[in-house]
Amino acid sequence: MNWAGRNVLVTGAGGFIGSHLVEELVARKANVRCLVRYNSRGSLGWLEDIGREAYGAIEIVQGDLRDADTVLAAVKDRSVVFHLGAIISIPFSYVAPGEVVAVNIDGTLNVLNACRTVGVERVVHTSTSEVYGTAQFVPIDESHPLQGQSPYSASKIGADKLAESYYLSFNLPVTTVRPFNTFGPRQSARAVIPTIMVQMLTKAAVSLGSLTPTRDFTFVTDTVAGMIRAVEAPDSVGRTINLGSGREISIGQLVEAIARISGKKIEVEVQELRLRPKNSEVKRLLSDNRLARNVMGWQPAVTLDEGLLQTLRWIEGRLDLYRRAQSEYIV
Repeated sequence: MNWAGRNVLVTGAGGFIGSHLVEELVARKANVRCLVRYNSRGSLGWLEDIGREAYGAIEIVQGDLRDADTVLAAVKDRSVVFHLGAIISIPFSYVAPGEVVAVNIDGTLNVLNACRTVGVERVVHTSTSEVYGTAQFVPIDESHPLQGQSPYSASKIGADKLAESYYLSFNLPVTTVRPFNTFGPRQSARAVIPTIMVQMLTKAAVSLGSLTPTRDFTFVTDTVAGMIRAVEAPDSVGRTINLGSGREISIGQLVEAIARISGKKIEVEVQELRLRPKNSEVKRLLSDNRLARNVMGWQPAVTLDEGLLQTLRWIEGRLDLYRRAQSEYIV
């Protein structure tokens, strides 16, 4: 597909994955509008970190997904909408579930309604592997039961089902992509890989929660490539499609991998504060990515070690920023 001149909207453009998606779309010469949540500081999130040329090429709209008028204005004259805007923090969802539901479900409803009103050609809705909860079977394919093991995952299940309903009820051309544990430069300081790396670089020991859960880590450029392929592949419409590496690694093994690529010895201490509530812990995630390969011709290109090395080098160059931002919790 030729992206040159296509009018595109990215919600959540100031976030980790969103900012990488914006960069790639600009590189492909798309006309990119970015919806960024308004704040009194005027911060544009990670869009402030993209290259000067890319930043100069984008249009920025500040607002809130919960405001239907703002969303409709952002969607106006767009042919493709990538919906990434959401509150993604699992720990925050324990504290403020109402806000998480309002942004993730009501915000998604506003996006879907606006896309239907405008008559956009394609919508990509972003889900999360957290909607599967602890794996009942592996690898996890798209037919796996959905489990709301946190208010965050429950809100994303609701948003996913709204997207599904708008395809089935109104023939809205929407594809739901379901990334598994995306990582890379610009990821939140609360996420497990930055948490390990920042503590490794600044402390004698690394404090973590449970070391036994397993995750399927996918580098951010691969996730972005999957999102773009979801638009380019005609047979993706109406489907939910996993974007995962098909590799499984425990948090304890992840620490060992980071130690190996950094050449440092890492001491680990398990901290009670970092443990999820017992019944909320997702113990195992491993993606079945065959549908993505068969329908979209997508498969990950970056190995775990390659991605970890790129991420480590990026964090080393911004260590003060990450040290200030790092939370007591892990997303």
